Amino acid sequence: MHTGHHYPFWGLLRWTRRDIFQHLIIASVATSAYALLGWKWLAIPWLPIALLGTAVAFIVGFKNNASYDRMWEARRIWESIVNSSRTWGLLARDFLSDQHAHEACTLEQLDAARWTLYRRHFAWLTALRYHLREPCSWESVSVAHNAEYKRRWFQVDEHENQLDAVLTSYLLPAEQEQIMRGHSKPTQILALQSGHLVQLLRAGWIEDFRHMELERVLSELLSHQGAAERIKNFPYPRQYATMNLWFVKIFVWLVPFGMLQEFEKLGGPLVWLSIPFSVLAGWIFTTMERVGEVTENPFEGSANDVPITSIARSIEIDLRQMLGDTELPPAIVATNNIVT
Repeated sequence: MHTGHHYPFWGLLRWTRRDIFQHLIIASVATSAYALLGWKWLAIPWLPIALLGTAVAFIVGFKNNASYDRMWEARRIWESIVNSSRTWGLLARDFLSDQHAHEACTLEQLDAARWTLYRRHFAWLTALRYHLREPCSWESVSVAHNAEYKRRWFQVDEHENQLDAVLTSYLLPAEQEQIMRGHSKPTQILALQSGHLVQLLRAGWIEDFRHMELERVLSELLSHQGAAERIKNFPYPRQYATMNLWFVKIFVWLVPFGMLQEFEKLGGPLVWLSIPFSVLAGWIFTTMERVGEVTENPFEGSANDVPITSIARSIEIDLRQMLGDTELPPAIVATNNIVT
C-alpha cells in the first residue's frame, strides 16, 4: 500500500514508459507517412474513433470500479480479522482459570496455556498471509513493468522468506511438522487450536460456555479466511479483462490516424502536433487500464496491495501487550512510501 500523498509523476512515467514509447512510434510513423510521403488515405474520420473511445472509456471505468470493489472488500476482511484477533486475545487471556480445574494447576501453567493459544494465532496469521501471497497465473505482479517497480522500490516478506522458517518462532517442532504436511496450513492451525480447546475443557480450565465462545471466535476466523481466499482464488473474470485490454489497444492504435485530419485543418506544420496529442490520449487510456490491472488482485504482493504483513504485525504487537510481553517485534515501516 502506498502511504505517500501520491505517486511521484516521474515514477509514473517510468512505470508506463513502455506504453509511451509504443504510442510515440505509432504516432510518428503515421504522421510521417501522412505528411512526408503524402499517404492521405491513412487519415480516418474522427467521429468513429470518438465513438469507439466513448465505449472504451465505459469498459475501463467498469473494470476500475470492479477492481476497487475487490480491493476494498479485501481491506474490510482484514479489518474483521483485526477485530476477531483482539477478541481472541482477550478471551484467551481471561477465560482460562483454575476455578473449575479437575486437578490443581499453577499460575505458570495457565500462563503457558495462554501463550500457546497466542502463538498459534500468530502462526495462523503468518500462514494466512503466506497463503494469500502465493503466485497465481492471472496476477500481474510478475509482468515486466510491475516486477521492475517491485525490485527497485520495495520487498515483500512472503516472497523473500520461507514459511517454515518463520513458523519456527511460533510452533513447536511437532506442531510445525504436522502443519507443513497440510494442504491449507491456516486451516490446520485453527484445527489445532480447536483441539487444544477441547483438552482445556476436559481439564476444567474452561467450562462449556467459555469453550463455546472461544470456538465461536475460531469460526469467525475461518469465515474471514474463506472470504479472503474467495478474492484470492477467483480472479476478475478473464473475459472482461481480455476485452478491456484489447479494446484499449485497438483504440490507442487508431487515435493517431484520427488526429491527422484534425491537426491538418490548422494548416502548415501543425499536423505534427498529432504526435504529442496522440501519445497523451493513448497514455491516459493505457494507464487507466494498468491501474485497474494492479488493483484487481489485492493480495499479490504489489505496491497497491492490502498491507497484510503490516496488519498481521500490528495484531501480534497488540496481543503480546495484552499478556504483558515487553519484548515486542518492531512494527512494519514503509519503504519508499510503500508498506506491505
